[in-house]
Amino acid sequence: MSNSPAAADTKLSPAFGRFSFSLRDAGTLIGLVVIMAVFATLVPGFLSERNLVNILQQSSINACLALGMTLVIISGGIDLSVGPTAAISAVITATLLLSGTPVPLAILAGLGIGMACGFINGVLVAYVGLQPFIVTLGTLSTYRALALIYTGGNPVLGIPAGFRSLFNGNLFGIPMPVLIVAVVALAAWVLLKKTPIGEYLLAVGGNEEAAYVAGVPIARTKITAYVISGGLAALASLILIGRLGAAEPILGNLWELDAIAAAAIGGASLMGGKGSILGTILGAIILGTMRNGLTLMNVQAFYQLLATGLIILVAMMIDRATRGRE
Repeated sequence: MSNSPAAADTKLSPAFGRFSFSLRDAGTLIGLVVIMAVFATLVPGFLSERNLVNILQQSSINACLALGMTLVIISGGIDLSVGPTAAISAVITATLLLSGTPVPLAILAGLGIGMACGFINGVLVAYVGLQPFIVTLGTLSTYRALALIYTGGNPVLGIPAGFRSLFNGNLFGIPMPVLIVAVVALAAWVLLKKTPIGEYLLAVGGNEEAAYVAGVPIARTKITAYVISGGLAALASLILIGRLGAAEPILGNLWELDAIAAAAIGGASLMGGKGSILGTILGAIILGTMRNGLTLMNVQAFYQLLATGLIILVAMMIDRATRGRE
């Protein structure tokens, strides 16, 4: 069998079509509509423009994380270190800004730190051969410790207004976090739909041995997924510190769970080889809608956590029931 790129493309193209709008995406969208209808009935003003924009803004950070997580899950991996990656990127960016570093350079440095963390994860998975769960569980603690050591456990305060306006302002009446995530989602869709990397990610996650025979660059594909995940974790942290005006070394605690939840609700299979950019965005909005509605109803936080867990379990059961039908 030929290992040429043309041969690989021929072999991989059937799986590539899975990224079209599917029944699973439609089901996720219907679930979102039902949840919003329930809250609209129970909470006066829930469907107001202000609250809907607030939901989108609150969902933007998780959506950004979840898009990177989706790519990693599609490749057959998992990234538990996105929260600590976000933390170390945030505190380094913040200290650079306070030292007088130009805003564009500080942003690039923060994104670079996140991508470097992802690169380390990818190398350990792809070349050392360690299990993704173990690798990222280890780097979860390592990156968090580095963030705490770097700051001495103290928050970095006083983020300059010029930086904050980039991530906390509005453009044409739309919050910048929402616009940023929309651009990232479009870029992720193009990556998966219009480039060989999308086919490679699906192939590696679906059947790594067959992908190798077809000539897919296995290691490079896995590393790419983790680098993007790390970069988007850093971007999510920049959005947050732009809104808060401060960076803390404990930033991003349990973010990985929300990101995995959004990807799973959106139809990504934790077995690899299956995922949807649209579904992930809808999954993040579903989680944001649930939290917003329950908060407006004065439901205590631990009940909100219970609701999130139940949604994830339902999503997993739906995935198992529909596996192999698409």
